[in-house]
Amino acid sequence: MSYEIDEIRVIELSMMDKRKYFPLTMLSGFCIRGLLYPVTLIKTRLQIQKSQTIYKGTMDAFYKISKHEGVIGLYRGFWVSCLQLVPSMAYIGTYETIRHHLKEHTTVKDSKSRSFVAGGCASVIGQTMSVPLDIITQHIMLLGQESSSRSKTAVPLIKAIDNKTSNKRFGTVSAVIREVYNKNGLRGFYKGYFVSLTVFAPNSALWWFFYDTYSNLFMDVVPSNLPRLLIQCVAAPLAGISAAVITNPLDLIRARIQVYQTNLPQTVQLLWKEERYRILVKGLSARLLQSVLFSFFIMLGYETIKRFSVLDKHKNQIRW
Repeated sequence: MSYEIDEIRVIELSMMDKRKYFPLTMLSGFCIRGLLYPVTLIKTRLQIQKSQTIYKGTMDAFYKISKHEGVIGLYRGFWVSCLQLVPSMAYIGTYETIRHHLKEHTTVKDSKSRSFVAGGCASVIGQTMSVPLDIITQHIMLLGQESSSRSKTAVPLIKAIDNKTSNKRFGTVSAVIREVYNKNGLRGFYKGYFVSLTVFAPNSALWWFFYDTYSNLFMDVVPSNLPRLLIQCVAAPLAGISAAVITNPLDLIRARIQVYQTNLPQTVQLLWKEERYRILVKGLSARLLQSVLFSFFIMLGYETIKRFSVLDKHKNQIRW
């Protein structure tokens, strides 16, 4: 078999058995979320704290949370976040569908361009479904952080949730939902929605663009006998780093708006007052760690599942 002629570099949606692809993708998403959730929690706490009042950095946050809150602290809000699997499936379904549509029904044939457009559109769908869950999860993540430091820096919205309630899993969820609703009504669950779109749509579009770019670049220069899955697992973290560095300030603003329930001008003014130019890198180390790990494990699962799901007629064109 001549790989230069016959190899399929990108497995499209039309080449796969959807009965295998979507269930396996959901299972993979759950496992990866469980493995890497503590990193997401640490990133959120670093972004929300004022200056360095509680945590000095990623490792300091991990140490303090582990010491004062235990494993439960690192997984605070995990079960609510698992509901994000539904938006995640909508995201990947939209991504694959739009890529296929662009290839079959438009003049946009270049893989990188299709990935950029599809990634941005998929993020719009995913964020529309996931923002309320993000807001609830972020508030739950912050419960208990006062015990990690002598500095009593709490988020105003969750001060009303007493310790007795916060120790009950479902009591915490209902208390957070009630507080968000009492403060801003239904609009409170979509606080920062448009800011989220300005963060995640470009981040998603850039991520897929960089992923295709790095993958094709490496495939063109590395030895032909090197496993393609290995190349893709190297390209994914690099894509995550590239996208995260570009969009980090917007992600910081998004997190502050959703937790503090402030508006965009107030948030930017406060962040500038507190951090000055550090807004470019605040929480970046945790976000890079999160992005690298998520990118690696998600694409390892994603590309492996695509290979397992590929239809028989294409199997001889797919290289592991």
